[in-house]
Order: sequence, then structure tokens, then C-alpha cells
Amino acid sequence: MTVAKTTAITAPVVLLCGYYGEDNLGDNALLEVLLQQLPTHCRLLITAWNRDAIRRLAPTATVVNRRSLIAVLSSTTRVNIVIFGGGSLLQDSTSLRSLIYYVLLILCSRLQRRKVVLWGQGLGPLHHRFSRWMVRVVLPLCSAVSWRDQRSFEQARRWAPSLPSRMAPDPVWQLPRRCWKGGTSIVLSWRPTPLLSPADWRLLLQVLSRLASELDAPVRWLAFHQHQDASLLADLQNRDLMPSELFKRSTTVIPKTVDAVFQTVQAARIVIPMRLHALILARLCCCPMAALSYDPKVEAAAEMSDVPWSSLRQLPSQDHLIRQWRAVVDQPADPERIEQIRQRAAAHADIIDEVI
Repeated sequence: MTVAKTTAITAPVVLLCGYYGEDNLGDNALLEVLLQQLPTHCRLLITAWNRDAIRRLAPTATVVNRRSLIAVLSSTTRVNIVIFGGGSLLQDSTSLRSLIYYVLLILCSRLQRRKVVLWGQGLGPLHHRFSRWMVRVVLPLCSAVSWRDQRSFEQARRWAPSLPSRMAPDPVWQLPRRCWKGGTSIVLSWRPTPLLSPADWRLLLQVLSRLASELDAPVRWLAFHQHQDASLLADLQNRDLMPSELFKRSTTVIPKTVDAVFQTVQAARIVIPMRLHALILARLCCCPMAALSYDPKVEAAAEMSDVPWSSLRQLPSQDHLIRQWRAVVDQPADPERIEQIRQRAAAHADIIDEVI
């Protein structure tokens, strides 16, 4: 009985801050990895919107409403450590308001002498001078940080040279490898993006229609971020951009869990992702792939895992794309290469060990 009381008193209380429980499977995958790296004796508070999604991963954790800044700031008074877990939280491309949210959390936590850890983070983009100033102010206040890409790591070293930091591939690479099973389908993880004009969408969809006809394959539109992606197929059809034959072959798949993503991509002859974590999860299955990049982080992950890619900022010709996609159909990744990436990604766990 005495031992149990001592454990309860000394167990660290940890607040995990991120874009969790917002029906974005990439962020939920990051949380899944982070939970695996935390000591089991920690008591957890997790910021989230969809409580059910969090309870599936951490049934004993306390869920804090991430959409209430007051509730999240209040939760910092009850913890020893605040961990900003994965993604690119210090950026203003989503909104300046989002950046201010996380900056305030860091400042509030440090004023209360809480340890602050940035785990598996990307830095930026930071479009505004005020944004860059805020980040330069708060970075040195953190206790430790792990970055998921070289560009973020180098920028942080310029702004906060004394901050204990390390760099490793995205933490989601730490999830267990699965086996590619092959099958009949083409699986997409595409997203709405201002980078693509109607003419660009027509080009992509015409190439996709050609490939689907050649393979006689159904096309699965994987809604990786449910709120953003689930309506994409219907939207393209309503905008009269979708070839009729392609539309007949197409269905939208809305996975609720990371395991459901694995099950979908394992049965693909080719996966064509735009989203970073869809790329990573599919490559963990060694799936045949060709990527479409809207951001340098997608390009970096593709090159690291031997995935050919094309930029949405300057799409190649139809002939180039169809050749690129044909070349990878039914050609799985080298599992040893993927295992090497997984081992390097384990370095994110080191900063958890250092602060807890």
C-alpha cells in the first residue's frame, strides 16, 4: 500500500499538446508513437477534440478540449512536463492564430517552471516577420527538441544555438512494418490544395484515368484527413473535372484508425499520396508508390524512402507522369531500406528519456 502511494506521488504528470482528435490520421499516428515512447508510469493529459479517438489510444488519460485555449492553459498548472508532440506546430501557414496558440502555451508553461519539450517537430513555414520573431523568442525557452527534417534543425540551431536538439526522420516511421500483399486497386491520398488550378486537376485526373484503364483497377480515394479530403472526389466531379470512366471506378474510403489505413494500402498495386503521413504509412508496408508533393517535407520523405515524386507547384507532362506511375506499379520497396529509416527515427525517444 505504501509503495502504491509513493508511485502515485512521484509519477510525472505530462501534458501532450498537438492537433489530436481532429480526424487527421497523421496526427493520431504521431500520438500513437509518442505514447509508446513515454514511460508507463506517467499520468497523461492530452489535448484533443474527438475524445473517443484518444480513448482508443490512451484509455486512462485525461482529455483536455484543445479548442479551448483557457482549458489548455489551465491544464498546465496540473502538470510537470509539457510535450508538443509531432507535426509542424510552430508555423503560420494554417493561421497566425494557431501559432499564437502554441506560443502562449510555451510561455505559460515556462512561467510556471514546467519543462517544455518539442518532439518530432517541423519548423515553419513562417511567412510573417512577427511570426519569426515570436518563434525566436520562445525556442530558447524549451528544455529539449527533436526535429523531423534537416531544414528545421538547421534553422533552429541558428535561432537557438544552445537548445539541446537532435534530428531524425518523422516519428511515424517508428510504427511497426507491415507486409505488402498486392491486389487490384490504385490508392490515392489526395487533398484539396490551392497549388492546383482546374487545368492541373484535369491533367492529373486524365493520367490517373489512363492508368486505371490500363490496369483495369478500382481507385480508392483515401480520406486521410476526413474533414478536408472526404468530399474531394465529389467536388471534382461537381466541378466537371472528373473523366466519367474514372468516376465509375472511384470510391471514397474514410478510415477511422491507422490500422484501417494499413489494410487499405496493403491491397494496392500502387499508392499515390500527397499527404506526408499517408506516404510514410504506405511505405511502412513497402507499397509500390509515386508521390505528389505540395511541401518540401513530402519531397524529403519520398527521396529518403526511394519514392519517385512530382511537384504540384510545377506538374510535369502527362507522358512523364504516366511513365513514372507505370514504372512503380507492383514494385514494392526494399524492406531493409525501410527498416534503416525506422531505426534512425528511434532517436526521437532520446529526448523523452532525458526529461522524464
